[in-house]
This record gives sequence, structure tokens and C-alpha cells, in this order.
Amino acid sequence: MKFLTASTDPVYTAVENPSRADLFILKFLQDKRDLPFAYLTLQISATLLPLAAALFVPALTGWAWWAVLAVYLFLSNARFKGPFGLMLHCTSHRILFKQKYGFMNKYIPWVIGPLFGQTPESYFTHHMGMHHPENNLPDDESSTMFYQRDSWRSFLRYLGDFFLLGIPKLVLYFNRKQKTTLRSRLLRGELLYIGVTLALCFVNLPAALAVFVLPVILSRVVMMLGNWSQHAFINAHTPDNCYTNSVTCINTNYNHKCWNDGYHISHHLKPALHWTDHPNHFRQNLDQYAKNDAIVFDGIHFLHIFVYLMTRRYDLLAKNFVNLGERYHNDAEVIELLKARTLRIRRPVLVAQAA
Repeated sequence: MKFLTASTDPVYTAVENPSRADLFILKFLQDKRDLPFAYLTLQISATLLPLAAALFVPALTGWAWWAVLAVYLFLSNARFKGPFGLMLHCTSHRILFKQKYGFMNKYIPWVIGPLFGQTPESYFTHHMGMHHPENNLPDDESSTMFYQRDSWRSFLRYLGDFFLLGIPKLVLYFNRKQKTTLRSRLLRGELLYIGVTLALCFVNLPAALAVFVLPVILSRVVMMLGNWSQHAFINAHTPDNCYTNSVTCINTNYNHKCWNDGYHISHHLKPALHWTDHPNHFRQNLDQYAKNDAIVFDGIHFLHIFVYLMTRRYDLLAKNFVNLGERYHNDAEVIELLKARTLRIRRPVLVAQAA
């Protein structure tokens, strides 16, 4: 176990001497704290877009094509994938550009999003239209509740269900909830992406597979792995309680690279909270975290959680567990808690509780 120490996670610090570029960009931004997003968008646009276009150039062949592909895959996956994915997350909750420049808010999901396998509108409609309103409960089609969350077999079932039925189930959900606008946005984005990808396959099949097909597979695996880890520990008696159906990861480099994404409990409590505010919000509400028996880890992030669960290394999870309010006396008690929170929740149990 660990005890709470000082925070190392990023918070907003005003730029004392903003550059001319800073001042120019800030004119367009809804929130000055999102200046890093603008620079990340510019970096991606200046590198990945031309590299992706180059892969479709007929004159580029042989070793030169493979060299460009190697650079492209390195930048898209090792350098930009995590920061972009969580920038997309943050800008889905809080628009990046001011209303009078509203058309610019389409740039991230429609222009550079597809380079990371994010089909236009699918992330927004799924995350904002279903996941947050349903809060990982039964009507959330990506809920982890009904799976044994330390089992490879369960995870593969969960992943397979999302790959094969994720979009159809989301459409049916929007039909049930009469969210017709979100359904239209989802279908428009998916169908356009499929159509453009198929057309580009006839132009240059290897390039289309590398730029538009492979990223979809990778991004959806990563998103489901992330959601699985973020909602791996659930109290079956209070599955609607954000403190007991999500986890928080503090003091990790991941929070610096991915905009404090580790603060998943506070994100579900206050979805519109700015990413720089999460560390302070957590510290200001420690009594509620302790009172609700929330699970908080220090020094590890969601990939660690996933690997430790799949290998059933509860000892490593307990080692990084933060003992808020000194609730537990030893790692054995923590392991007992964690194992209880990963048990599959059966639908009859929920029905009985509701009754």
C-alpha cells in the first residue's frame, strides 16, 4: 500500500511571456488553458498529414515508401496516439475553438482524427451520447459490469462484441432513446469513412490499409482496453456510484502525456471539469473518496492495471494502492477488496437490488 503524497500531476500555470504565436492562437481558443491542444494539432498537421499523402503518391515506391511508412507509424503510434486520443476526449467535452470559429471544431474529428482510426463522429456520439449518460450501467453498451474483469476470456468476448456489434448496438441505443441527431451524426461519419476508405483502396491498397484500416483496429482495441481498466473495479451494491465504478491514477507520467486522463472518478463526477483542474478537485474531496471506498492508484496507469489484472498480479495492484483515510491495515485486505470489485455482476443481482 501507499499513503498519499504530494501531487506531481500537471495543473495550469500561466505563461508569463507569451510568444506572438501564443497570442495569435489564443484569439481563437475558448479556454486559454487549452493552448497545448492547438500546438499538438499543428504538430500533427505538419507531420502526419503530408506523410499520409505521400504514401498515396504513385512515384513513391520500394524502400522509400517503406521508410515513409516507418516514420508515419512511429509518429502516429509512439509519439501522437495517446496525446491525440485524450485531446479528442477533452475537446468532446469542452469545445476547443470559440463559437464564432465553430467550423474549426470539426478539424480534429474530421481531418486528423481518421489518421488515428477515429471515424468521424463515432467517438463523440458514443462517449457523449451513451457512455456518460449511462455511466457504465446496463444501458451502456460498452459497460464492463457483466464481465469477469481479471479474465482474458472475458476481455476477448468484450472486445469481440465491440468490434462486431459496437456500431449496430449504438444505433439501436439511439433509436431506443430517440436520440435521432446523434444517430445521424454517427451513421454519416461511419458511412463516409467506409466509402472513402474503399475508394482509396482502389487508388493504393497498401497505403489505404496503413492509413485508414490498421489505425481503426488499433484505436478500437486501445479504447476498449482503456474502458475496461477504467471501469474494472465496481462495487456490485452501488454500481451507479462514480466513486465505486471507476478508478483514479495519480502521480504518473501518463497524466502529463495524456492530459490527466488518470482522474477517471472525478471525470465521471464532473465530465466538463477542465483537465488541469482534476488534481486539485481530487485533493479537495479526499474525504469523499475515502468515505465511498474509492480505488486510487499511485504511480501506475491504465495499461499497468490491465496487465496486472490479466496476469492476476493483485500484489502489484495492492502495492500501488493509495490507502486514503487509512482504511486498510495490510495488502491482504486491499487484495480482498480488489478481487471483490472485479467479479462479474449478474443481471439478476441488479434486478433484485432495483426491486
